[in-house]
Amino acid sequence: MHDGSKRRKSCCLGSIAGLITCALWGLTFVAPRAVAPFTAWDLTIARYVIFGLACLILMADRRFRPAGIGPSRLLIGILLGGAGYVGYFVSVAFAVQLAGATVPPVIVGTMPVLLAVIANVRDHSAPWRFLLLPLSLIAAGVTMVNVAAIHAANVADTASILLGVLASLAALAIWVAYGLANATVMRSVDAPDGLQWTGVQGVGAAVGSLLLLPLASFDLLDIATASETLGFVVWALVMGLAGSWLATWCWVVASRRLPLALSAQLIVAETVFGLGYGFIFEGRLPSLAEAIGATLQFGGVCSAIAVFGKPRNQHDLSPNSLAKV
Repeated sequence: MHDGSKRRKSCCLGSIAGLITCALWGLTFVAPRAVAPFTAWDLTIARYVIFGLACLILMADRRFRPAGIGPSRLLIGILLGGAGYVGYFVSVAFAVQLAGATVPPVIVGTMPVLLAVIANVRDHSAPWRFLLLPLSLIAAGVTMVNVAAIHAANVADTASILLGVLASLAALAIWVAYGLANATVMRSVDAPDGLQWTGVQGVGAAVGSLLLLPLASFDLLDIATASETLGFVVWALVMGLAGSWLATWCWVVASRRLPLALSAQLIVAETVFGLGYGFIFEGRLPSLAEAIGATLQFGGVCSAIAVFGKPRNQHDLSPNSLAKV
């Protein structure tokens, strides 16, 4: 009984940590519009510089230092941080600005399924007939939400929404590439400690964001009002400390305490939080098409993850391999 109680407590703590992670990740879908007149470039630079500085400060404690990680592995971590984190956030930021708050989280929310499908192509871990229903639900949901958004838009906005869809697909591609590359590292025999690996990538994200400095809106520091500047600083701190470092740490906790089937399903909550934040930001309820489309997509993702979450598939997608800011 004691062991059972301990396992239940561990599972409860892991579930809470996982939901906190998804709630923080979901902020990515509203932050770019909340910092206007500052741009996505400005927020990207500020967010990841803060993230990197936090990682460097934490490295004052030896538990956070990337000790024992070889030079080649360090380079991979820095590249993942620079290309994956910064590239993903910039893509999502422009997607939200171009297509609104509904389309990007729905498209990016298919990430767990795409990673699972890629793993199935590689490892043949589940019969394809089991994936017919979930993939059909996902396709129907994504199509319904996108068609509804384009139909409701003015003719002049259609091109913007289509560009937003392309930016969302770019973010999704970066997410999947990051997940596969990170999985290779995390499944290795000498896999680095989760927090140390987060620190390396945080430094890489900071370095990558500094390359965007020529695109920063330095003139806004003189033009923006005090409240606008304060709002930008607050959002940068929230996204850098909570949306990046804290979210990743919580995911490490969740991935260590939860079985694959449950931790993978929790990732889907990012889409739900992202949509919810978007509707709150826009001050409206979802339309019928948006509600049905999001529900179909959510159901499809959950059912697909359930297929790959069976015990025989636990070696396919490590929970740590999905960790992302």
